[in-house]
Amino acid sequence: MNIVLESTIKCPFCQFEEKIKIPEDKCIRTIICNNCKRAITPKEGDCCVFCSYAEVPCLAIQQEKDDSKLFL
Repeated sequence: MNIVLESTIKCPFCQFEEKIKIPEDKCIRTIICNNCKRAITPKEGDCCVFCSYAEVPCLAIQQEKDDSKLFL
């Protein structure tokens, strides 16, 4: 299992990029951009801001994708 615990999130408003630790116990539904100070929320259908705007999705999605390899 190759789980990543840090990812870069790109603000959809100002394009500012910031490396953030991915929580191991919950999904993050809202963060505040450290550049433009706007609230970043997930796109419709995504569970969290990592799944919408980061280079690596949240842990739940990473684990789900890793588990799906077991059935190939």
